[in-house]
Amino acid sequence: MSTTPTKQPVIPTIKRETILRLLKRGERIDGRKFEDYRNIWIAVNPIPKAEGSALVKLGNTTVVTGIKLEIGAPYSDRPYEGVLQVHAEFVPLASPTFEPGPPDEDAIEVARVIDRSLREPHAIRLEDLVIIPTKKVWILFNDLYLLDHDGNILDAGMLSSMLALNFTKIPSVVVEAEDNIIINREQKEKPLPLNLNVVTITIGVFEENLLVDPSLDEELIIDSRITFAVDENGRIVGLQKTGMKGIKQETFEAALDLALRKAKELHELIGKVLNNPQNYTKPSLALEELWG
Repeated sequence: MSTTPTKQPVIPTIKRETILRLLKRGERIDGRKFEDYRNIWIAVNPIPKAEGSALVKLGNTTVVTGIKLEIGAPYSDRPYEGVLQVHAEFVPLASPTFEPGPPDEDAIEVARVIDRSLREPHAIRLEDLVIIPTKKVWILFNDLYLLDHDGNILDAGMLSSMLALNFTKIPSVVVEAEDNIIINREQKEKPLPLNLNVVTITIGVFEENLLVDPSLDEELIIDSRITFAVDENGRIVGLQKTGMKGIKQETFEAALDLALRKAKELHELIGKVLNNPQNYTKPSLALEELWG
C-alpha cells in the first residue's frame, strides 16, 4: 500500500485576509463558533469484504477505515500478543495537491498518532488475539483512506477507526496444525476484544484563540494545532502538536479543558452509533476498488 505525497495548498490572499479579519472579531468563515465541530455523518460497514469498516464525513473531510485480519507470527518481544498495524493513504482524488508516490510525512503522522492513541491505553486486548502462543496470532490491519481533504484528518480518521474496530468480527478458525490453520471468513461471530474507546480532539491555536476542528483554510492560517487523544474514562492518552510557533502554558491548559469537554460529545456519538447501528447502515458505497 502506498500513501500520497502532498504539495502545500495555497489559499488566495483575499480569502486569507477575510478569515483573519473574522477570527480577530471572534467569528469563523463557515459561521461556526470557536468550540463547534462541523457536521458529522457516519456510515458503518460500507466495505463488505472487510472484517469491519466505517466511513466518517467531518464537514467535507471524508475518511473510510477498513479492518482486515490475517494470521501471522507475533513480534519477538511480544510473543503473547496479536499485532496491530495502522496505515493511512491519502488517495489523489482527495485533493488536487495530492500525487501518487511513496509515503508522505503527513500520512505517516496520521497513522502513527492513531496507532499510539489505540496502543498506549490498551484499547484493543491484543493478548486475546493469540491463536497459538508464541507461534500464530491475528495481525490486525487498520487501513485508513482519505477520500476528501478539507482539514482535520486526524479526528475524522480516529473516529472512523474506532467505529470500524467496534464493528469488527473475527473470522472463525480451525487449527489442524501450526502450519495448517483454516480461516472461514463466511463465519464471523466473535467481536474484536476492546477495552475502551478513544477519540482525538484537534484544536487550532490562533494567537490566544482556540478553534475546535479547524477546516483546511483555517489550518493554513493558524499558528499551530494540538491534538489530544482522550479515552472514554476522560484520560489523556496521547498528544500531538503541529506547527512551529510555541504555545503559552495558560493557552495549553485552556485547550486541554476544551478537549476534555469535546471528547465527551464524541464518545456520546460513538455510544449512539453502537446502540443504534441500524440508523447508520448504508448500502455499499462503491469502495471495493479501494479495498481490493
